[in-house]
Amino acid sequence: MAGCSDSAEKESRDDAVVQTLQTMVRNGRGFPGTRPGAEELTRLRRLYETSGYTPLWINLSGDLRKSGKEALDRLRNAESEGLRPADYFAGSLDSLARTVSDQESPDPAIVARLDAGLSHAVLEFLRHIHVGRVAPRSVGYSIDAVKEQHDFVALLEAAIRDGSFEEIVRELEPPLEQYRLTRTALGEFRKRETDSLLEQPIRIPVPLKPGDTTASLAVLARRLIATGDLAGQVGSPVRYEGALVEAVRRFQARHGLAPDSVLGKETLDEINVPASWRVHQLELSLERLRWLRDLDNAPFLLVNIPMFELTAWTSPSASGPPEFRTGVIVGKALDTETPVFVEEMQYVIFQPYWNIPPSITKNETIPAIERDKDYLRKNGMEIVRGQGDDADPVDPSGGTLEKLARGELRIRQRPGPQNALGPVKFVFPNNQNIYLHGTPAEQLFDRSRRDFSHGCVRVEDPTSLAEWVLAGKPEWTRERIVEAMNDGSRISQRVNLPRPLTVVLYYTTASVEPDGTVRFARDIYKHDPELDRALHRVGD
Repeated sequence: MAGCSDSAEKESRDDAVVQTLQTMVRNGRGFPGTRPGAEELTRLRRLYETSGYTPLWINLSGDLRKSGKEALDRLRNAESEGLRPADYFAGSLDSLARTVSDQESPDPAIVARLDAGLSHAVLEFLRHIHVGRVAPRSVGYSIDAVKEQHDFVALLEAAIRDGSFEEIVRELEPPLEQYRLTRTALGEFRKRETDSLLEQPIRIPVPLKPGDTTASLAVLARRLIATGDLAGQVGSPVRYEGALVEAVRRFQARHGLAPDSVLGKETLDEINVPASWRVHQLELSLERLRWLRDLDNAPFLLVNIPMFELTAWTSPSASGPPEFRTGVIVGKALDTETPVFVEEMQYVIFQPYWNIPPSITKNETIPAIERDKDYLRKNGMEIVRGQGDDADPVDPSGGTLEKLARGELRIRQRPGPQNALGPVKFVFPNNQNIYLHGTPAEQLFDRSRRDFSHGCVRVEDPTSLAEWVLAGKPEWTRERIVEAMNDGSRISQRVNLPRPLTVVLYYTTASVEPDGTVRFARDIYKHDPELDRALHRVGD
């Protein structure tokens, strides 16, 4: 009789769990943490209707299944992905799991809360892993949220059924190798947060040049050892020389500074950035990487705006160094910032015209013409009517400037050595009229900070870039490209790419090299604090 009584009692508890789960999911109440929204409840109802409202993560004995343990462990350690465990109420779920595990006859209400709460949290976690926590347009980026092509409920059902939760997470996380490298670096940098030396500013008289002496070098040496730029111990140095100088040079190179080994104010300011903020820069980088749509495992170009760098990749998952890397010049901070977006490059123009944008015409070129009537001739420019390279030139006679100001006419710069676009232009049509191009002002690439343009991206090595993007057209050898770029006829030539090439204009102040070297850049457009505020609004 006792056996029958135990069985009946267990059946009653199971029924109570089912009834409680059904009530919770239908009403959206009783969940640990935040109450699910309408969209989340729709997903939860689909999930539990399939199972008949029986627990998904907990077995009949009240223990978490393998997939349940993996899921809860992921939520507890969400920081490893640059996410916050509190956003998935990991502490509450962990407490409920321990309570259920400790009870000989688990309370049906607690079992239901744990199971439903874990489902709610996991669905949110998977969405954040796949598309990020913040919509990029909400922080001013011209990137649409990733178009969702996954059925999270179906994926979760499969993960629970097959015990393959980790496989689902790997399928949903960004395919970029940079994401995995950044996640690994984040784990290493979290260890540095516990080093008080990396949280407090150090004080050294600046500027400090190689050969100088000061009593403050020991603390500098300890700081550079902690950042990984100085290997081993150097005792108590009093002269700034040798390994210490090389360590500063290495630090400068990693932080986008001129690697001149002179420890000036700018370098000291970067040295004094707390390790906790470096950790956060890596977290922000992971969030931005989650915004990028599926790049179809095809070649693409990535322009990292604050790092003033363009890299070319065979595919998003490619490991090792990029196939091609060159410096770039981007838009001026607070004035003509280069936007963030993803577009498709379609063609290249050798010997391009520069069609001067109306804003530059009005604010810069017209005033220059008024000061110097010979300005157009000196700069290889002409006034034209109509669009396209075949537009007819107009005689710059009386009334022309007024028509220019009204937008009835426009100014273009003819191909040639003075042309602001240099010898080649790379076109990916977009509503902001942004493109990549060469430049005659090559001396600007000698500077460490290079935000000088009106928004477009000037390329340091346009010849190699043209060779890379035209690799699918074997007739366009490097020799032919050089010839086209330097053709004395000054006739524009358009060459279509064999297939569209994805171009990602991207903004992140932390990046990781394939060998694990972590680089940081100055936040030239002050985007990091804005994203930081947006992430905190989402979590609050």
